[in-house]
Amino acid sequence: MTRRRSSFQVLALILTFGVAALPAPLFASGFQLVEQNASGLGNAYAGQAAGVKNASAIYFNPAALTRVPGWNVVVSLEPIGVGTTFNDGGSTRPSLGGVAFPVPAGGSGGDAGGWIPVPNGYVSGQVGERAWIGISVNAPFGLETDWEADWLGRFHAQKSKVEAINVNPTIAFQLSDVLSVGVGADYQHLSAELGQNVAYGGISYFSAFALGGPAAAGGILAQLGGAPGLALEGPALIEGTSSAWGWNAGALLQLGEQAHVGFSYRSKVKHDVEGDATFGSAPTFAETGPLGALGAGLNARFASGPVKTTIELPDTYSVAAAWENESLQLLADWTYTRWESIQSLDIVRSDDSPLTSVPLAFENSWRAGVGANVKVNEAFTLRLGAAYDKAPVQDEFRTPRLPDNDRIWAAGGFEWKLSQRARVDVGYAHIFIDDAPSSLPNQATATSTPVGALVGTYNAKVDILGAQLTLSF
Repeated sequence: MTRRRSSFQVLALILTFGVAALPAPLFASGFQLVEQNASGLGNAYAGQAAGVKNASAIYFNPAALTRVPGWNVVVSLEPIGVGTTFNDGGSTRPSLGGVAFPVPAGGSGGDAGGWIPVPNGYVSGQVGERAWIGISVNAPFGLETDWEADWLGRFHAQKSKVEAINVNPTIAFQLSDVLSVGVGADYQHLSAELGQNVAYGGISYFSAFALGGPAAAGGILAQLGGAPGLALEGPALIEGTSSAWGWNAGALLQLGEQAHVGFSYRSKVKHDVEGDATFGSAPTFAETGPLGALGAGLNARFASGPVKTTIELPDTYSVAAAWENESLQLLADWTYTRWESIQSLDIVRSDDSPLTSVPLAFENSWRAGVGANVKVNEAFTLRLGAAYDKAPVQDEFRTPRLPDNDRIWAAGGFEWKLSQRARVDVGYAHIFIDDAPSSLPNQATATSTPVGALVGTYNAKVDILGAQLTLSF
């Protein structure tokens, strides 16, 4: 009883640490994060649904908890470093009718990446001869990009930050000597912050021209204070949060004395996000006189207030295999993610009138990995791995919020057994990302807000470090 009480005290500490300290992570393929422990990092997370032997099985395959005797606690930290730059190849300022808005062109944007630590926590326990329970706190989805405020793509995006914090209670059963199953519930909290600049003067002027002709445009220009007012621009920020439920399940099949095959599934999670839009430095137009109706429309267009959107995070299927003897473990897996659930980002006001719509057209993606663990001696195990990660982003819809592309993982690490109850894992991975072309148009549709053509190439790289402490009771 004392041992079990101590385990639950450790669980409370992990949950407190996880919720309080979990930062916005950086994107993986799409913006799904596979970096959920450090023990799998050295294998590039190959074969985790079949080969994982600690409480982080809660994420990768809950059925694999049946391979973790007694009580098990995992605390890990994976600092992720992303470098993302943009090389201009002919971008333009916002324009309408062939006439460019009088705003500065801007610079290249600097490095939109950086280093951010990503912590994870897991606790599992055997509560019967064939039953296990567990709970985890982690971040299965997230992204963060932060371009310089005056960069040339600022009307498309400046800062983007999305994080999904997931709490996952789990139960697993060993149905027979060769078959185990597991299932979990996922309570997920999503928060998002999307910032960009708006060319208020140019949009107002050309909107007035389109609706009322030269006289109306001249009147709006006068309200903006003449030609300098035409170049007026300012920041816009959309923030929102949501909480929703999903589920995950898995099975583990033992083949003979040395091999396991694992199957796991994580469901879609539909988020109804509610928040606010804030337009900084937005002009205010007169709502009386001959241009009153036009001024009222422009004021409404740039009004701060509540907004909402719906996003359905994708479901994921994984099949994995593990083979091992006393000195060697071989791992492999294939994972399929149905990103087709995200085709656009449509943000509306509280009365359902549209605010903005960004086409994304995500495609389903897959990931395949292989790895090996070599037992050097009783204390040290060497880990190696590689993986290929297919991105869901199509070239013609790639945005500076998620300048993603296909990638190759190369990873290594080791496990150090401190005692019968304590192990330390250290891992490192470098991810090679294909250069990603950008060809976003000045206007997504004929009636959408001009934002300037963003033409060029993104260059990115990712380095991941990992450290993990595993305790057994």
